[in-house]
Amino acid sequence: MIPVFALVGRPNVGKSTLFNRLTKTRDALVANYPGLTRDRKYGEGDMFGRRFMLIDTGGITGTDEGIDFVMAEQSMLAMKEADAVLFIVDSRTGLTPVDIQLAKYLREEECLVYLVANKIDGVNPDIASAEFFELGLRNVYPTTATHGRGVKNLMEDVLEPFPEIDLSKEENQEHGIKIAIVGRPNVGKSTLVNRILGEERVVVFDEPGTTRDSIYIEYERKDKKYTLIDTAGIRKRKNISLTVEKFSIVKTLQSIDDANVVILLVDAHVGLVDQDMHLMGTIVNAGRALVLAINKWDGLDDYSKERVKADLDRRLHFVEFADMHFISALHGTGVGNLYQSIEKSYASATDKLSTNKLTLILQDAVAHHQPPLVRGRRIRLRYAHAGGKNPPIIVIHGNQLNEIPRHYSRYLEKTFSRVLELHGTPVKIEYRSGENPYEGKKNKLTSRQVSKKRRLMKHVKKRK
Repeated sequence: MIPVFALVGRPNVGKSTLFNRLTKTRDALVANYPGLTRDRKYGEGDMFGRRFMLIDTGGITGTDEGIDFVMAEQSMLAMKEADAVLFIVDSRTGLTPVDIQLAKYLREEECLVYLVANKIDGVNPDIASAEFFELGLRNVYPTTATHGRGVKNLMEDVLEPFPEIDLSKEENQEHGIKIAIVGRPNVGKSTLVNRILGEERVVVFDEPGTTRDSIYIEYERKDKKYTLIDTAGIRKRKNISLTVEKFSIVKTLQSIDDANVVILLVDAHVGLVDQDMHLMGTIVNAGRALVLAINKWDGLDDYSKERVKADLDRRLHFVEFADMHFISALHGTGVGNLYQSIEKSYASATDKLSTNKLTLILQDAVAHHQPPLVRGRRIRLRYAHAGGKNPPIIVIHGNQLNEIPRHYSRYLEKTFSRVLELHGTPVKIEYRSGENPYEGKKNKLTSRQVSKKRRLMKHVKKRK
C-alpha cells in the first residue's frame, strides 16, 4: 500500500501549508490563526514519481479541555495509524513546553518521526534549527512550507524506507487478483463478500459503518486464486463524526490503490448519489479497473428499474468502459456473473501491448482525425509504446505534444480502448516531445552541398 504520513504539531506551525504544498492543492484552510484546523484532512501527494497519503491534523495545545482535548485525541490516533510522523515546529517561536511534551510521547510510542523546523525564511537554517536537536528526534529538517524551501530534501528521506510497489502479474500470482469492494455505508458490501465466499466471513449488521477496517480475505475459485478486500463505507464529510470512522476512509482509499479490480456497489433503491460519483472519480484517478454492481435489484418494480437504468445511462458516460451488473447480494442473483467482468478487466489492465500495434493504432487515429494546428504548425504524433500496466499507460512521442488539447487526448484514449478491446479499465496517455536537433542552429550548407547547388543552377540556366 502507499505510505501514510501524519502532520502533527502545535497550532499555527504550518501543518496545513505543508499539506497544501505536498498535495498540490488548496484543500486545507490556511490562515494566521491558531487552531484553524480542528478536524483531520487527508489527501494524496506525488513526489519523485512516488505516491503517498497525508493526514493534516488539528494543533495540539497541551490543554485537556473542550475542543482542544478532542483535537489532541484525533492527532494522537493519527500518529498511531500513520506509517511515519512529520513533527512540525516553529523555528521563529523556538522550543516550547508543548513541543517537548509531544516529542516525549513520540519517543515512548516508538513512532518513525521526522522533525521539521518550519518558517526558516530570512534566517540561517542551522541557527534556526539548532535548539530543536535537544528533542532527540533523528535529524532536524529546516523548511519554509510557504515557498517550498527544504521540502524536497525532507521528502527524499521520508519516502526512502517505503519502496514503490509494482503491481505486476508475477506479484499477483501468489495472492491472485485483488478485488476491492467499495461503496457507501449499508449498500451490502459485507453481504456481497459473504455471498462470494459462501460463508459468514465478515460481520453483517443493518447499521451503517459496521466495517471499520479493510479486511483482506484470500480464497480459491475453480483453481484460481483471489483476494477479496472488504472496505469501510465512505459517507459525506458532514456525516462523519466518529474518530475511528474517519480513519476508515484512509484505509478504503489505500485499499483502492492496492487493488487490481474495484467493484463499486450502488444501492438500487437509493440510486446514484454524489458520493458514488466521487468514489468513481477516485477509482478512475487511481487507474484501477472498475466493475459496477447495482445491488438490491430484485426488490424494485419494473417502473423503478427503468428509471434507475435511465439515470445510470445519463450520468455514467465518463466510465463507459466499465461493465455493469444488476445483482442481489442477499439472494445471490447475478453475483456469479461478476467474475467474467473481473477476469476481463484484470486481463485488459495487465495485458502486454506491443509497440508495433500501438503505433499502427496511433497512425490510423491521426489519419482519421488530425490534431489541431498550433500557431500554423501541425502537431506531429510519431509513435507509441507501452509505459505501464494496471492501468495501461500508452506513451506517445512527437513534437509540440504539450499543446495537445484535452479533447484530443480523450479521443486517443477512446480509440486505443476500442481497438485494443480493453474492458473495465481506464487508459492513460503520456506525451514525450522529441527535441529538434537543428533548433537554434543556422542553416549552413556543407561545401559538397554548395557545389551541388551551383551545378544545378548552371544546368537550369543552360536549359533556359
